[in-house]
Amino acid sequence: MNDWPEGGNDAQPEGPRRMRHVQRPQVPPQQPQQQYRQQRQQQPRQQQYDQGYNPSFTQAQGAGYDSGYSSGQVYGSPQGGGGQGTVPPQYAPRSGGAGGARPVDWRRRIKIGSIVLAVAVVGWSVGTYAWASSRMRNEVDLSKVIERPSEGDCTTYLIVGSDSREGMSAEEKKKLHTGSAEGKRTDSMMILAACSSGNTMVSLPRDSWVTIPSFVGSESGKKYAERGGSKLNAAYAMDGPELLVRTVEFNTGLRIDHYAEIGFAGFANIVDALGGVELNIEKGFKDKKSGANFQSGTQTLNGEQALAFVRTRYAFAESDLARTKNQQKFLSALANQAATPGTILNPFKLYPTLGAGLDTLIVDKDMSLYDLGQMFFAMKGISGGDGKSMNMPISGTAPQNSLRWDMPKVKQLVEQIRNDEPVTVTSDR
Repeated sequence: MNDWPEGGNDAQPEGPRRMRHVQRPQVPPQQPQQQYRQQRQQQPRQQQYDQGYNPSFTQAQGAGYDSGYSSGQVYGSPQGGGGQGTVPPQYAPRSGGAGGARPVDWRRRIKIGSIVLAVAVVGWSVGTYAWASSRMRNEVDLSKVIERPSEGDCTTYLIVGSDSREGMSAEEKKKLHTGSAEGKRTDSMMILAACSSGNTMVSLPRDSWVTIPSFVGSESGKKYAERGGSKLNAAYAMDGPELLVRTVEFNTGLRIDHYAEIGFAGFANIVDALGGVELNIEKGFKDKKSGANFQSGTQTLNGEQALAFVRTRYAFAESDLARTKNQQKFLSALANQAATPGTILNPFKLYPTLGAGLDTLIVDKDMSLYDLGQMFFAMKGISGGDGKSMNMPISGTAPQNSLRWDMPKVKQLVEQIRNDEPVTVTSDR
């Protein structure tokens, strides 16, 4: 079909046919030409090109008519002002600062900060561990101990306090009432058994009557015959830590896994580095030889006072047995204070304490800093009620005014420790 009318070449096309389903908008009256030009000049040039010249369309826009057609024109201000448009209404301005700055992502910052802190803590911990490990005095060779008992289920430590005056000046010896004896002897000895069933600390009175067995000299390498009955502290005086371990193992049947020894100066320095140790003294006492002068009650002991407390024996009727109980009590309190976050996480306390202890602490060649930490935490557990402390069971006296062990009870005690069973053995003294 042809929509053009017949009639020759001069025929003109008809107007557009009316389509009843399309509703054409009513174009409002034309606005003045000058107003249209001003509005046209305010639009971007590219927008003018895209929109094209359509008087009816622009006149309708000027009158506020919305045909539904988007010309790409930027919308006006949200208040409906006639100024130049800024932001389309479907995009809200960003908040969080002047000029629409991006808000702070605190979750991201906290995450990054936590990672940095964790790396710093790990680095500090590794550095501290390496520094402390390098200062450990691994001088005791337990491989030289012969005829050793079989290993048990618990980790056992032989902890020795010696009367060594190594590194002490004449003024310090006078202040600490240590005297000026040459060499060193055992001033206290105790077995610490770290077990899953509970930790046990057993003091060995230095006047215990024991058999000094055959041994191989730690320096000479020669084999020496059994000596027979003697006081326990004689073993240390004869051939040092190796023979002391050999003697304890021979008389108890319990294998010693690690050895730790500290002298007078190191003990006092550790206490001072911690800022003192708080202790409850149930009954006051005095002793001129050790320099002890204590009132009853809770008090904080400095290094000098602590050394006097653990060395006093002549002020008690039970002498060495009373002293061993005081030594256990103080060591547990010391470990309880040393193994706390306030000390471990405070470098101003941790480094002086480690330095004071490691300078004079002598351990076996197989003991690591981790093993040393386990020892302190085991002692701390005892003070917290996780275990028990006791003297070696005593049955009576022996030659040279010494103490005889109650061997049936000793064997039962050793079996319970070796098999990691709760210790039920008690000591009457």
